[in-house]
Amino acid sequence: MDELRQLAGRLIMVRLSGTELDDDTGAFLRTNRIRAACLFRQNMTDGAQLTRFTGALREAFGAGALIALDQEGGAVVRALWVPPPPAAMGLGATGDSGLAREVGAAVARAVKSMGFNWNFAPVLDLNNNPLNPVIAERSFGADPERATELALAWMAGSESEGVACCVKHFPGHGDTHVDSHRDLPTVDKSLAELERFEFAPFRRAAPHAPAMMTAHIVYPALDPVLPATMSRPILTGLLRERMDYRGVIITDGMDMHAIALRYEAGDAAVNALLAGADMVMALGSRATQEATLDAIAAAIADGRLARAEVEAKLARLDRLAGLHPAGAVPYPTEEADRALMAEAWRRGLSARGNPQRPAPGSRLRLVARQDVVSDGVSEAGVPAERIAASLATLYDVDLVTFANADAFDWDSLPRDGRFTVLASTSRRRYGPHPCATWKPDLHLALWNPYQALDIDAPALMTYGFAAPALEAVNAWLRGEIEATGRCPVPGF
Repeated sequence: MDELRQLAGRLIMVRLSGTELDDDTGAFLRTNRIRAACLFRQNMTDGAQLTRFTGALREAFGAGALIALDQEGGAVVRALWVPPPPAAMGLGATGDSGLAREVGAAVARAVKSMGFNWNFAPVLDLNNNPLNPVIAERSFGADPERATELALAWMAGSESEGVACCVKHFPGHGDTHVDSHRDLPTVDKSLAELERFEFAPFRRAAPHAPAMMTAHIVYPALDPVLPATMSRPILTGLLRERMDYRGVIITDGMDMHAIALRYEAGDAAVNALLAGADMVMALGSRATQEATLDAIAAAIADGRLARAEVEAKLARLDRLAGLHPAGAVPYPTEEADRALMAEAWRRGLSARGNPQRPAPGSRLRLVARQDVVSDGVSEAGVPAERIAASLATLYDVDLVTFANADAFDWDSLPRDGRFTVLASTSRRRYGPHPCATWKPDLHLALWNPYQALDIDAPALMTYGFAAPALEAVNAWLRGEIEATGRCPVPGF
């Protein structure tokens, strides 16, 4: 059974705790021949630590190591000290595929310098649902042709620097009202609608993408029971056979509630492999990982997972790792890449409703949310105090914060002639109360651009809250740049 557990180990990706590889975890990885890990914000403190960590992992994994992270851009980044890439929708607002390629290459240079060889980006989901709670600005836009062109340019840039991409979330997470980290969404569209919209980017990417990530979503037109991650009609019938996809298929995290609240971890992993996945993202606890290894090994032993299929999966994974070897390399272009990212943020800056600049030195009131914690997918938003400090370089700023948008009384603000700015620093849309009663002079939508539709005020949209976003806002306020981006989704 040890041999079969080691075969199983080659088919799973694990999540690790801490910022160093401890002896016990190292022994677990080596004993089971695990070759893949995804690192998250809690695994990182700075570049030197992270490079040590990925080096230790590479040694433990041996040949064919796959060391991954989510460095998409915007709010979904893990290494926060490297040049911050704009969100996909910010690049969509520029409409410039050349710029998208340059940004993808710069992201790859940064993550490769820390020892990563696999980046779970770019997003191919088409966001045509204004109420989508998890995609929004992570999408390049709503038009299948244009969004795909930009995403594939971003991917080509990454590939040119030797970092494998993984497009996501097949067959499409853009039109959901539910976050699959929280529950199991359903996309109940006809096959014709899915073919025309959701599937289009993945079909076009199929000849080029080295890897695709599955969506934990039910598509009744294809499979009325199982989410895509565990559906053979979707992963094998649609992706492998109809789209002729030959790259790696990896599941999204199997610890997400869409899966973990409904299926036992080992059964879910086996079902995903039987459906056509090559690698299972077993991001749960050590006990969950042990159960996953046992279940996969048992499925190989009893013939449910045929050895020939297992060998084909391993061959695809080996090819991916062989074309993108892990190993940290020097990063001599950091300053140039930082300038590139700043320019990309500026070019994506978008306006709605003819916003006006307050005069230099004006008395300004900033209203912003107190709570900017991470939602587990995205990093924590920018604190209100940081926005106030940024604006205070130009204006006399009075900061007012709120804890609950649905309870905050806009009429309680003093009527003292200050120019009032609302800064939105979360992805959550506004409810009826703020939509009906909040009246800022200027709305800075520093995350989800759809929030600009909620508040009856002129708006600037940045598609993210990294430092270059605030710098772009200040450059606009100073009159140095115009907001030339065009939001690439309907309604703007």
